[in-house]
Amino acid sequence: MIYGSKEAERGAIFDVARLMVAAARTAPKGCGIDNIETLILDGENKDALAAEMRKISDETGAEFFARDAGNTDNSEYVVLIGVKNKPIGLQNCGLCGFGDCAGLARAGGNCAFNVTDLGIAAGSAVAVAADHRIDNRIMWTAGKAAKRLRLFSDSVNVCYGVPLSTHGKSIYYDRA
Repeated sequence: MIYGSKEAERGAIFDVARLMVAAARTAPKGCGIDNIETLILDGENKDALAAEMRKISDETGAEFFARDAGNTDNSEYVVLIGVKNKPIGLQNCGLCGFGDCAGLARAGGNCAFNVTDLGIAAGSAVAVAADHRIDNRIMWTAGKAAKRLRLFSDSVNVCYGVPLSTHGKSIYYDRA
C-alpha cells in the first residue's frame, strides 16, 4: 500500500495529539491533585469550535477570534486542555487573592494552583508537539469557544485549545 504525504501526516498528527494528552495528564500538579481534562477534536466538532470562535468575534468585535478560527479551520486536529475549578485546599494559602479556599468559593474565583497546573500541562503538551515537529499554538480563544460549547464538564472554568498542523510553513505565526 502507498500512503500519500497528507494521509501519513494526518496520522502522525493524531498520534502526536494522543501523546500530548498523555503529557498533559502526567505533568506535575500542585499537591499531586489531578484536575486536568483533555479532548481531541477533528471533523464536525473542530468545525463547530471554529464557528463558535467566529460567533464570539462577531459578538465582541474581537477580530483575533476570527483569525484564530481560520487557523483552526486549516488544522487537522485541536487538542483541548482544561482544568476543573477544585481548590486543592492548602490551609489559608491565599495565592488566589481571596484569603482562603472558602473565600475563593464564595467569590467564584479560580484556584491559582489549578490555573498553574493547566499552564504546566499545556506546556508539557506543546513540548511533545514541538519534539515531533508538529506545528501548534496555544489559543485561549479556542478555549473560550470550547467553554461556550460546553465541551468539558461543568467544573472546568479555564481551558486552552492547541490546533495542530503540518504545512510547509507554520500557519500559526506570521499572521495578519
